[in-house]
Amino acid sequence: MEKLPMTRAGATALEVELKKLKSEERPAIIQAIAEARELGDLKENAEYHSAREKQGFIEGRIKEIEGVLGLAEVIDPTKLSGSIKFGATVTLVDEDTDEEKTWQIVGEHEANIEKGLLNIKSPIARALIGKEEGDSVEVRTPGGEKSYEVLKIEYI
Repeated sequence: MEKLPMTRAGATALEVELKKLKSEERPAIIQAIAEARELGDLKENAEYHSAREKQGFIEGRIKEIEGVLGLAEVIDPTKLSGSIKFGATVTLVDEDTDEEKTWQIVGEHEANIEKGLLNIKSPIARALIGKEEGDSVEVRTPGGEKSYEVLKIEYI
């Protein structure tokens, strides 16, 4: 199987979510199912069906996180330097609008564009890999062509 690159912060967040699902959510849903069963006829018991559906989601998410963590290759960005690669925090300026953006290139399971965490498989991240400070980058995005200049590369 192919290893999944991930930062320590991303792996820790998944471990915390997994622990919460196993120690809080799973026991709570088991209790909710037991209480719903006590109400009688299960065919027309909305609480029971809702609890079973939620249990299915929780169990599915537990399996998904365990699978991701089992394949995770945790990379420490602070031990890296040089051109842009996985884990880099990159500050770019849009050459059309002069708008600055800062993103960290992370694994797909920890990506969150609102938090500045850019999926390594995204068009922008793929275009940035191997670039240096001062380089210009052309990116084909769903919204059209974009041009960025790399202002700063950090490994924090």
